[in-house]
Amino acid sequence: MTQPSRVFLYAEFQVSAPFTKDVWQDANPAMHNIPGLRSKTWLSGINNHSVGGFYEFDSVPSARAYAEGLLADFAKAVDASLTVKLFDGDVVAEASKGMNSPFFTT
Repeated sequence: MTQPSRVFLYAEFQVSAPFTKDVWQDANPAMHNIPGLRSKTWLSGINNHSVGGFYEFDSVPSARAYAEGLLADFAKAVDASLTVKLFDGDVVAEASKGMNSPFFTT
């Protein structure tokens, strides 16, 4: 089975932290050094202040290493529950282009 060349990772921490610079200011520069990470879109839950993100990685191993490493470690450090899901970006490319997804430009 061929591994996808584009993998999306959804992650959410069950915490109640308003999305301020304290949440992302130090994380953003450090994230530029994560192997295989192409982009991250930060997410903040409406009415519950959960914190998460939508990430694009170059491979399943890169996405999995991040989820099982830094994300899991952070969840433990702040005593938060963590939800992570991986998605195949290659199989949805054509459909996503038809919806003007910024991740799939022509």
